[in-house]
Amino acid sequence: MNRTTLLRTALAALGSAGLLLPGAAPAAAAPAAQPVPVLNGDFAEPAMKGDGPTTVGIDHWTGTNQRYSPTASGRTDGSHGVALQKDGNTLQQRLRGVRAGAAVTVTYEDSPAVSKECTGEQVAGGQPYTVQGSGGTVRETTTAGEAGRSKGTPGKGVWTARGYTFTAGENEPLLTFTSRVADSKTHVTCTPMIARIRATEVPVAVDRTVGKTALGTSEAYKGNDRESTLHNAAAACNGENACVFRPDTRTSFRYYDQARVVGEAFVNCTRNTLEHTRLVSFAERSHDSVAQTYADAGLALNEVARLPTTGVREEDEKRLKERPMATQFALAYEKTWQRPWQWFSSDQRTVVERIQPGEVSWIELQPSRERVEGWFLGKKDDYRLHAVIDGPSRTVPDRLLQRTGPMSEAEKQRCAAARPMTTTPVGADAPASSSDKGLVKMPAPTAPGARAVSGTVPLD
Repeated sequence: MNRTTLLRTALAALGSAGLLLPGAAPAAAAPAAQPVPVLNGDFAEPAMKGDGPTTVGIDHWTGTNQRYSPTASGRTDGSHGVALQKDGNTLQQRLRGVRAGAAVTVTYEDSPAVSKECTGEQVAGGQPYTVQGSGGTVRETTTAGEAGRSKGTPGKGVWTARGYTFTAGENEPLLTFTSRVADSKTHVTCTPMIARIRATEVPVAVDRTVGKTALGTSEAYKGNDRESTLHNAAAACNGENACVFRPDTRTSFRYYDQARVVGEAFVNCTRNTLEHTRLVSFAERSHDSVAQTYADAGLALNEVARLPTTGVREEDEKRLKERPMATQFALAYEKTWQRPWQWFSSDQRTVVERIQPGEVSWIELQPSRERVEGWFLGKKDDYRLHAVIDGPSRTVPDRLLQRTGPMSEAEKQRCAAARPMTTTPVGADAPASSSDKGLVKMPAPTAPGARAVSGTVPLD
């Protein structure tokens, strides 16, 4: 075993024991590729009768294309083949959950047409098409050729594995296959075929420096189409059980917020140590990207898009009861992390302070928070609404810091300032004019409504 292996073994042991110092942590490994859901990537839905071709819409895909059964496509893995119609026809789907900047790799297979309408000349040299993901280049590709074909004879399928990699230029990038068969003599079904589409991604690193009041822009989709506003998706999800929230655990995390001073600062200007007790109260609220998206656009927050994140306890408690989206989110959170979600929190602590002469005492709060990113999804995949919600955490305790320290220059000047006084305009330097020994009581007042005052009068 060489020194490098020994070092790695030692670091791993220290890390597992919780003894590894932050500065001694080994270099982070490169992020691994993760699967990306391609809905109906085998084109099996809806179920078809016969071998085709059929032009019924393919579930979760956009575009009018010809579909063949696995047998007619010449496939043995149960996946169907789809022939792109000619003259620029497309086959499209948005890749769910992929965020801008991710490195996406798409794998699939292509083949020249199996249609019996093809002539040998049309398929012998292969058939052209393009593939593109939002943000990536357009890749011109030609299928393998199939020799010996003649019109009236179905093809057997010459399937070739392909790969295409691109960097997503937008959230939910659109994957598009486009036919380049433009020969007017070519039959509509004699076009390149696509089958078995899969995808993976290397996601971008989570930016944990984004503040809770700048959670980004929420987006809404209906199928593969981006919605211009959030209204329809939010309205659909505010029906009872109309949507479920699906959190993305990869981009959700806990963190400590910036510290803030709670209550007043006490300045000890005396020559003695001061000790006293005070009650400290503090509260936390939630924030969400949906409301921030409306605010950034200069729009009034629509009623259906209101989550319990106003910061006003009474209003948030009301929204908590009335907004199905709030319930959908809380249920999904509890199911995923096995603990309840809280939209707001408040607490108070009794603090005993001991302040040395010439020092200042104050209390700081560093609250623990959680950020959850995910999607409100319609039961029929008709609407999807992306949202980020940031709220006080139950999992990690808040940090309450009791602080003392030296005075600032302004505080020193305040302590050095003279107390409020007035002047003696006449005889300021003269000896005392008389002696008051307090030997005679003041007579009680006799006027109606006068208040009795206990005091003394001087003796001459």
